[in-house]
Amino acid sequence: MIKKNGFLKNKQNRQEDTLSELKKRINYMVVCVNEFAKNYKITAKEAFQYLEKFKGILFLKEHYDIEHTLSLEEAMEDLRRVCRGNGGGY
Repeated sequence: MIKKNGFLKNKQNRQEDTLSELKKRINYMVVCVNEFAKNYKITAKEAFQYLEKFKGILFLKEHYDIEHTLSLEEAMEDLRRVCRGNGGGY
């Protein structure tokens, strides 16, 4: 019984850790989208659509481990470069 309870507790802890990590990633994305919108004086919805269209969201997903350690200004510059490289105009 101890092993079973221990196993279930470990599984639950891993699920909670995964959920916590997912929340951190989502929060970071929201911050980046809002900051991008602020920098370019557009709505958050427009910023998200632009970043989605020109692969900025994909870039943030793929490079979260590095990007979230940078300053917001550096992250915005990276997003601008990625989106311009994919046909964006900002």
